[in-house]
Amino acid sequence: MTEPLSFVCPRCAAQVDEQFYGPCGSCRADLRAKFLGVGRVVELAEYVPKMNVTPNAVALKDD
Repeated sequence: MTEPLSFVCPRCAAQVDEQFYGPCGSCRADLRAKFLGVGRVVELAEYVPKMNVTPNAVALKDD
């Protein structure tokens, strides 16, 4: 574990001691609450691959 860094929070301009540079703990909590993502189920149509190549006569030949 590293020593805490002393710096000014880039979001609220408060002097903080944190392990990594970035928003302070209270700003991180505010950002998590503000941008809370809610999961949802998305229904998709079944994938049908597109046929770009037509079969040739050799492939269709019956033995």
